[in-house]
Amino acid sequence: MIPAVTQQIWCVAALLGTTALAIATSRSRQSTSIVYGATFAISLIALAGAVISLISGTGATELALPIGLPWLGSHFRLDALAAFFLVVVNLGGAAASLYGLGYGSHESAPQRILPFFPAFLAGMNLVVLADDAFTYLLCWEFMSLVSWALVMAHHRDADNARAGYVYLVMASFGTLALLLAFGLLAGAGGSYSFAAIRAARHTPSEAALVLALMLLGAGSKAGLIPLHVWLPLAHPAAPSHVSALMSGVMTKVAIYGFIRVVFDLLGPPSWSAGVVVLILGGATAVMGILYALMEKDLKRLLAYSTIENIGVIFASLGLALAFQANGLGLAAALALTAALFHVLNHSFFKSLLFFGAGAVLTSTGERDMEKLGGLIHRMPLTSFVFLVGCVAISALPPFNGFVSEWLMFQAVLQSPDLPQWLLKIMVPAVGALLALAAALAAACFVKAFGITFLGRARSRAAEAAAEVDRYSLAAMFSLAVLCFLAGILPGLVIDALSPVAQAVIGHRMPLQAEDPWLSIVPIAESRSSYNGLLVFAFITAAASLAVYFIHRFASRAIRRGPAWGCGFSDPTPAAQYSGVSFVQPIRRVFGTLVFQAREHVDMPAPGELRPARLRVDMHDLVWERLYTPVTELVWFFADRLNQLQFLTIRRYLSLVFATLVTLLLALAIWS
Repeated sequence: MIPAVTQQIWCVAALLGTTALAIATSRSRQSTSIVYGATFAISLIALAGAVISLISGTGATELALPIGLPWLGSHFRLDALAAFFLVVVNLGGAAASLYGLGYGSHESAPQRILPFFPAFLAGMNLVVLADDAFTYLLCWEFMSLVSWALVMAHHRDADNARAGYVYLVMASFGTLALLLAFGLLAGAGGSYSFAAIRAARHTPSEAALVLALMLLGAGSKAGLIPLHVWLPLAHPAAPSHVSALMSGVMTKVAIYGFIRVVFDLLGPPSWSAGVVVLILGGATAVMGILYALMEKDLKRLLAYSTIENIGVIFASLGLALAFQANGLGLAAALALTAALFHVLNHSFFKSLLFFGAGAVLTSTGERDMEKLGGLIHRMPLTSFVFLVGCVAISALPPFNGFVSEWLMFQAVLQSPDLPQWLLKIMVPAVGALLALAAALAAACFVKAFGITFLGRARSRAAEAAAEVDRYSLAAMFSLAVLCFLAGILPGLVIDALSPVAQAVIGHRMPLQAEDPWLSIVPIAESRSSYNGLLVFAFITAAASLAVYFIHRFASRAIRRGPAWGCGFSDPTPAAQYSGVSFVQPIRRVFGTLVFQAREHVDMPAPGELRPARLRVDMHDLVWERLYTPVTELVWFFADRLNQLQFLTIRRYLSLVFATLVTLLLALAIWS
């Protein structure tokens, strides 16, 4: 029987072969169907293998290939943690491929996307399977470069070119941080294999430095604030099914890297590491959703929402580190399971929402929500599945987003068992931040769905919208069904995640399948429990009774009247609520501090016929106060160093001589 890791490597080889096929058939009209059909089939095969490996618990399988560094080769390993993230990668890849079968037919330049799409999937699979530092970094950089090529697919757009540049700079910075982290882990002996790193001992100072570097390297790819600046630029620039992969899957590959190093390779954690990760996660969650609320571009809103969900995941990982450091194995397993469950959930509903945004963009040509509206009448199926995604990401029962966030708050409630007073204070405080982020997320997606799909059309493009193709709808409905099933049957997902928690933490949550009525009991029945199936049954019964009583006892007379116009009737759609007006109360509460928001009102004097105007100025303080000074400093030194190319031959020789003397002195002092 072929080992599981070998099967996955063959799937990766098939994806790379599909890249060659895409290049060979680039001039064919059938290339879109061929490439996306092939990636769909390969992703399903890889997904089936990963699911079997995760559920069966057969243990880790390894593979060494004679490529790479001469004395090292390339090592690959499939264990429970890798199997779970392969499920996320290949499920997202299959959904994006199915969506691409329809969406790709609308691409003006498919040859710029088709060769890189299967290569992107192959790169993410290889990162998860890598079992030595060299292979991991090589595959990480391959994944980054291929995704950059996809971001630059429409490079003639100036905004897209800027997004690609920022993404490339941040990706290079992240890779440098990871390179330094693995250099510290390898130590003076230079043992790059994960098995050797896992067996080595690391001092507290080395562990702290590796944690900081992993937060920089993996955190920049995942979207931790303040390393998030590339994400709201690159995700909207890419094609929508690629945006779904970057947001719903690639950020999870970065989280995998963080878990692999910090939980697995680095050894027993310290509780202070949990504090750092916990605070960063809480701040990222609140800041990300505040950024999203201020957006009117639908895809940028979804990109900023990804930052919020990444913050939720890192906060749960910080809790797991704190509990593990204090020997609270069951609580650590609960926090880690909540993080992994949210990883899976976010890949479901964020991919669904990006697919919905792509459907809107295909049908209307617009991403600006202020130019949409009324699409529920013209795109009813897309509206329905987008609503499912909005409810799921807002953490409302009975969908899946509620379960993972509920598990996370159950972990927060275990904080009184922690011995450190700093953790006793910080965990509830971060829990309050996460609760605020959850409430703001609900408001954000009320705005996203309401402004985009409800009301009246605000533009001719919205009036002329039509439903999208069956492949796109099939991909969206598949993810909507998964959001629903994971919400009403969460115990099955938790049990599937138990081997991961056992492998990483050494503990697992109690078996949930044995609980009656498919309830989930994270700690004990005396603490708390939840039953998604009963909640769904109650919601269905209550809604059915309400419909029955309305139809049975209400008047049968049909009455029609004008839509409510906020106190006055106006035939123009401009009189509707806009996205800016919807978030005005939130902007006035938080925007003054977070964005330095200022409102400028130009009110005409009595008798003047010109219209009144309201202008809102907001600032991205992270960009203006962190990245802008760094950029200016780089340009300053670049201008100074530019003078070196105009030196005379004598000055060049003097510079070489001075450099040689300096190096010899440094070598003498070092020795």
